[in-house]
Amino acid sequence: MTDPRMTDPSLSSQADATAPAHQPTNLEAEKAAREKAAKQRFFALSLFRLSGIAILMVAWAILLGKFSFVSGKDAKLLGSIIATIGLIQTIIVPRVLAGIWKQAQAKQAQEALKQDQSA
Repeated sequence: MTDPRMTDPSLSSQADATAPAHQPTNLEAEKAAREKAAKQRFFALSLFRLSGIAILMVAWAILLGKFSFVSGKDAKLLGSIIATIGLIQTIIVPRVLAGIWKQAQAKQAQEALKQDQSA
């Protein structure tokens, strides 16, 4: 059994006219792109924080002397250096990246505003 809209052209155009024609607009595409970028940024920030915590855990194990390749004063020095790197990666790097991304977004907004004003 065939669909009458498939064989009769007048019926198919009528069905197309009543069907909601939803095509994504430029604003919806921009919003989707912004949401995708925000998710990627969130993932990157989370990854930096988690890897910084992992580095801190390794540093703590070195400070406690759990590894045989380093001991004594060398273990305390190496553990302190690695702990500092872990703290920087956990606290400072995500904030710096977020600031850079906010500046880039503000610059894009200013450029879009200039383009709208000139048009």
